[in-house]
Amino acid sequence: MNSPEKIELLGLNIPELEEIMIQFGEPRFRGRQLYKWIYQKGVNSAYEMSDIPWNLREKLDEQTKISIPRVLKQRVSADGTRKFLFELEDKKNIETVLIPQTSEKNSTYSLCISTQIGCPVCCTFCATGLSGLQRNLKAYEIIGQFLGSRNELKKRLKVDHPQLITNIVYMGMGEPLLNYKETIESIRLFTDHKGINIGQRHITVSTSGEIKGIELLAKEDLQITLAISLHAADNDLRSSLIPLNRKYPLEKVIMAVEKYIKCTNRRVTFEYIMLDGINVSKKDANNVINIVKPLLANINLIPYNEVENIPYKKPPDNKIYQFYKWLRDAGLNVTIREEKGADIEAACGQLKAERWIKNR
Repeated sequence: MNSPEKIELLGLNIPELEEIMIQFGEPRFRGRQLYKWIYQKGVNSAYEMSDIPWNLREKLDEQTKISIPRVLKQRVSADGTRKFLFELEDKKNIETVLIPQTSEKNSTYSLCISTQIGCPVCCTFCATGLSGLQRNLKAYEIIGQFLGSRNELKKRLKVDHPQLITNIVYMGMGEPLLNYKETIESIRLFTDHKGINIGQRHITVSTSGEIKGIELLAKEDLQITLAISLHAADNDLRSSLIPLNRKYPLEKVIMAVEKYIKCTNRRVTFEYIMLDGINVSKKDANNVINIVKPLLANINLIPYNEVENIPYKKPPDNKIYQFYKWLRDAGLNVTIREEKGADIEAACGQLKAERWIKNR
């Protein structure tokens, strides 16, 4: 006879945990204690919860679980970036990247998290989409990347302060807005001041142009940053790079962005991967200027991080700077991203968990 499925506590908010404690015949405040242990302390065993009675800890151990994913492997870049390979409950794997914000020993970190195993968008320059989509992640699996990364970082650096990770970017494996409900649930948990307590303005959600998700996000009353993967400013070229553009061409994407800005009064970021001989000409720059200049928006230029078996190349530095100068001289607010972690295949567009599996 199969034992009953354990209740997953990770991913639950305070009212949900309180309700479980009431069902267990316990006072409501026990739910708030659980919440603190899970999200502030990052424990995955009830036996570590020292202010909870022993008999309740035993009951929790028997009937519940806290599925913080296991770090199978990690790689550390020369610049301090760390890439984790996590194993989920169903033995599937995802990658998550921790990026130091300074070169100082006591630096805080940004966390690049995944929302899907693989990706259905299949951008032609990106390693993640090569294997297609396996499944969406649940909110608790998204949150688990944060808790697992923080726990590993504390262990490796031998530090213990709760604000090691101060920024979250939804730029890992997958298209966040194609896993909308779980993405939003995870953001609510990340930003709860009684738990993990990440400031809303320290969270960025990146999308390749999923219009329905952009429209929904505008109504969420969140102060997060929306980043749009632009990469080309004419439809033919963008469709060849981002197949989703055939469903949602630039005109519709820009219309959705205009509505988002009007509704939220938040500045949007356009990400632009620079591919040598593909999208860095003067004509390409003019197309970008025409689209972006009327908007409340930034441009983030990303020199391409080359991927094995994908033919695109990074432009030489003089071409990168010339493209930047064309945009800047036209009055755009433009930056060139300082890429980190390329030496461990942890930079933008390089995440592909299968590489680790083959080498295990």
